Amino acid sequence: MALKLKGDSEISDILPSKAKALKLNLNKYIYGTFAEIGAGQETVRHFFRAGGASGTIAKAMSAYDKEFSDAVYGTEEEGRYVTEDRLRRMLSYEIELIEDRLIRKTHPGKMFFSYANTVTTIDFAKKFKGHGWVGINFQLDPLEPYNEIILHVRFKETDAKLQQETLGILGVNLIYGAYYLNDKPKELLKSLYDNLHEIQLEIDMINFSGPRFSYVDNRLMSLLLVKNGMTDAVMFGPDGNNLLPAQQLYKANILALRGSFRPVTKVNMDMYKLAEALFLDENKVRKSNTKIIFEITLTNLSTEGKIDERDFLDRAELLCSLGQNVMITNFQEYYKLVEYFSEFTKARIGLAMGVSSFVQIFDEKYYRNISGGILEAFGKLFFKDLKIYLYPFKNSKTGEIVNSKNLRVHPRMKELYKFFKYNGKVVDIKNYDPDILNVFSKTILGMIAEGNHGWEEMLPTGIADTIKEARLFGYSKRKFIDKK
Repeated sequence: MALKLKGDSEISDILPSKAKALKLNLNKYIYGTFAEIGAGQETVRHFFRAGGASGTIAKAMSAYDKEFSDAVYGTEEEGRYVTEDRLRRMLSYEIELIEDRLIRKTHPGKMFFSYANTVTTIDFAKKFKGHGWVGINFQLDPLEPYNEIILHVRFKETDAKLQQETLGILGVNLIYGAYYLNDKPKELLKSLYDNLHEIQLEIDMINFSGPRFSYVDNRLMSLLLVKNGMTDAVMFGPDGNNLLPAQQLYKANILALRGSFRPVTKVNMDMYKLAEALFLDENKVRKSNTKIIFEITLTNLSTEGKIDERDFLDRAELLCSLGQNVMITNFQEYYKLVEYFSEFTKARIGLAMGVSSFVQIFDEKYYRNISGGILEAFGKLFFKDLKIYLYPFKNSKTGEIVNSKNLRVHPRMKELYKFFKYNGKVVDIKNYDPDILNVFSKTILGMIAEGNHGWEEMLPTGIADTIKEARLFGYSKRKFIDKK
């Protein structure tokens, strides 16, 4: 069975897992170890059954007992074993061991690898479906440093045996991709679902590193996880490396700011800073436990139905330069975003948005696909411990400043709006800078494209310099020289 990824036709030329394992086994240069904890030795089983395993497997182990595991890989301070840190310990230990115990003279030309996973499958009560970390360290030349691919999975199946089988197939795909698709990381990413389906598992984080992946931008890989339908939300930090949303958002207070950020403007940063001050002033919010998220939806990334990867990386570059955590989601409706956050936290959630975006929430057309319509959506949106921090809008024709007191919604929505407004769910952002209310990303992009001056003043400090130095958003110095 082949995964039918969003936007793609069904893939028909996928090798079965057995054929992949056999091809790896018959490659006399590939040699390594398997360390699997939490779901049996499901990956290495494919290699044993394919035949010729002695040419590939140096060792296979599974340190299930915690004391044995601690004795081999060291203790975990927090007592948690299904973590990225544990996976990295396993990979490092096994690589050091194979380098120490195998003499290169007796294994000329061998490209060593270490594959590992640490997972927890569904519990007996079927309350927690399970998740895990999977990774590989591998060489593509005996004299080169190791490359690394690490990913996180969430199981969707409701049977432990099925989850084990899914994990085994995923492991084969990862090892095969590492050796045969390393020069095509986008194809490698898709191949992780070979002989699998998106209803079986979700991959919500992946990072590539090492000499052969020096050109890979992990932020783009993160975007492709969402674009390919492998997950609904991904995160990356200011350093450009991908983050696990569940880990970042667990029991946290969350303040999210949605936008196109094309490019990020003074308005965006004014909204963020003022909303953050209001959010942190809440009794239930602690700064040490607060996560600020700059969120971009796939819809905001699409131009004429397609995602421009260069344009996405331009936006990401600016947000990262400002030290922000960025989230890419498939949640066009705000209530879906709040539902997602609520999977990981019961603490207060805040949404910072402009009046125009807020008014759109009350448009019934966005809720025709749910049985309860807008009432069901609003129940999901405002039932949680949520507040909306509203940034004003300036009417360009009348000069009127629009906020929660004078904004207009559809007549049928007036009473619904009043209910949430007067229950303290909507808070006006004050002390804003009135001189920047007419700043819009589209205006700035147009000025850059046409070579007009003056757009620099509409951006936060340092952003214009970054755009010029990195030639983001089609910036060309020649255009501005010609304009003089």
